[in-house]
Amino acid sequence: MKRFAEKNLCENCPSRGQSVFHNYPKEQLAEVDRDKSCFLMKRGEIVFNEGNMPHGIYCIKKGKIKIYKTGNEGKDQIIRFAKEGDVIGYRALLSGEKYSSSASCLEETEVCFIPKTALLSMFSGHSCLAMNLMKVACHELGEASKIITNLAQKSTRERLAEIILVLKENFGLDKDGAIDVNLTREELANMVGTATESVIRLISDFKDEGLIELQGKKIIPKNISALIKTGKIVEA
Repeated sequence: MKRFAEKNLCENCPSRGQSVFHNYPKEQLAEVDRDKSCFLMKRGEIVFNEGNMPHGIYCIKKGKIKIYKTGNEGKDQIIRFAKEGDVIGYRALLSGEKYSSSASCLEETEVCFIPKTALLSMFSGHSCLAMNLMKVACHELGEASKIITNLAQKSTRERLAEIILVLKENFGLDKDGAIDVNLTREELANMVGTATESVIRLISDFKDEGLIELQGKKIIPKNISALIKTGKIVEA
């Protein structure tokens, strides 16, 4: 269950510089503060469910969230991740459709909920917010296209190598050099699009080959060039 968290001012939010509100007029941020609700959620808690109608958007102040779809057999396919400064749930809201995916917390997460009426009011006279959301939507569409292509054209080994690099890029490394996100092997398998047993076996192979090291469940990338080669990634 969502627990109410302290409602801090948007202007002082440490994640605002990475959010769609980074260039929103400061004098108008008071409107956001007035209308938003803030929640503290535990790992595994659901932010929204596939098939439900949206009533607003969520802005992540702190923490990490996975966005996923559930297949006919109950197996999840992770589409993407969201972190500090990201907004989620906006596409369904703006299109007037039900959520096409679900979102749940990967760790203790603080999110701010902005209701639909407040969001639409923000668009009036402040095109920067609408433009920022459009940029985010276009980026996510491009990333979704990559996922579809990789699932169709790359082997499981190649996909896992690329996913490790994507996670490193998205979440960075902690003080020990491990990718700074807590994922179960099942969640990693959901990203790769294969069975958990296959991912466990490949992770062991990657470790034996010196591509990675392990710190509990966390992965430490050791040979980036070899991971790029294994993932058949074309560098820009």
